[in-house]
Amino acid sequence: MSEPLVVLRDVNKHFGDLHVLKDVNLTVGRGEVVILIGPSGSGKSTLCRTINRLETFESGSITIDGKELPEEGKELAALRADVGMVFQSFNLFAHKTILENVTLGPTKVRGMRKAEADRRAMELLERVGVGHQAHKYPAQLSGGQQQRVAIARSLAMDPKVMLFDEPTSALDPEMITEVLDVMVELARSGMTMIVVTHEMGFARKAANRVVFLSDGQVVEEATPEEFFTNPRSERAKDFLGKILTH
Repeated sequence: MSEPLVVLRDVNKHFGDLHVLKDVNLTVGRGEVVILIGPSGSGKSTLCRTINRLETFESGSITIDGKELPEEGKELAALRADVGMVFQSFNLFAHKTILENVTLGPTKVRGMRKAEADRRAMELLERVGVGHQAHKYPAQLSGGQQQRVAIARSLAMDPKVMLFDEPTSALDPEMITEVLDVMVELARSGMTMIVVTHEMGFARKAANRVVFLSDGQVVEEATPEEFFTNPRSERAKDFLGKILTH
């Protein structure tokens, strides 16, 4: 593995009496694409959200680029600027244009001058295929286009790692491919990515490693080839048997 960038050690998380993450250990190298898969309720999204402290955790440690996750304040804001997050819902500001949505973070958080932020935003919007939509508002775009804008918005902060929490699950089937194509290109460009997804074709194509979770625990880690052709655990075999037969 390349130099470790995101390191989770013995991370535990409860929602009330429910033990959602159980002593989770995971190391993601710089430039690595790790796909988190598993049955519903296995803790994938919670794990993804603890990495930028959208969810707190009770014990264990998470470090990003050698620094422990801060709990609050300016340090946490700085960390979140280094960790891009793309959700199921696009979370774009409805009253701002596409261009304004993408430039907001760099100007407000990074202190970038407007002209430079506009130039960089246009580059990124072109890269994700929606440059011609820059002066429209989110409601004027399809779901797939809005999700690609959300990816551009995260990239505008020049993050060290990108987290994707089921980024295609709210999209119509014909829009899924256009978002996954952008993510494949991003993976090939060397972006460090942690992706929660049910898109097994994407996992096969883009992942360096598949991490299978069940009941809040990491059950298995393998290359996509190993995992999909020869899973070791009975739990993974059962899961793949159900999803790959349809």
